[in-house]
Amino acid sequence: MQTTYMRLRANLSMDDKQILDFYRNGDVDRAFNLIIREYGERLYMHIRHMTLTHDDADDCLQNTFVKVWHSLESFREESSLYTWLYRIATNETINFLRKQRIKSVVRPSDLASKLVSDPSFRGDSIQFELQKAIAKLPPRQKAVFVMRYYQDLPYKKISQILGVTESALKASYHFACEKIKARMLEAADS
Repeated sequence: MQTTYMRLRANLSMDDKQILDFYRNGDVDRAFNLIIREYGERLYMHIRHMTLTHDDADDCLQNTFVKVWHSLESFREESSLYTWLYRIATNETINFLRKQRIKSVVRPSDLASKLVSDPSFRGDSIQFELQKAIAKLPPRQKAVFVMRYYQDLPYKKISQILGVTESALKASYHFACEKIKARMLEAADS
């Protein structure tokens, strides 16, 4: 059963051309609000899978939209608007994760308390171990894993977003899976 929100959202859906037409015709606020409405939830979920917590995802999403606000004029339409937004969100999140790593070494106990204290995390022990294993991946590898595993994006699309070859992505995804598998087996043995 569709909710009222889903029906309303389906009726109000805008395509990239319409949003960009508003922007080019000087209705910048309307264009930006439509971008947030159309893409905000999907970008949030993408970021959330990488950062694990609502607060971190919210901060990264906000930084993403600030960057979009300042960069929309330079959007060249060589890709879809969503691919461009996705690239910005991914890069902002990778930068955030790198800064976090530089500030402090993430210990398993820190990650555990962060996940447990997040009211929206409702996973079982296996999901908890999976999240811990994903969190230990290097930021770029984590991005590839999240886009492929959670969002089921094809390598071609991930290649457009990250600006790397498909073969490099396949290797990165393979190594990420191997690391996660090893950590999950470690957790099961302990």
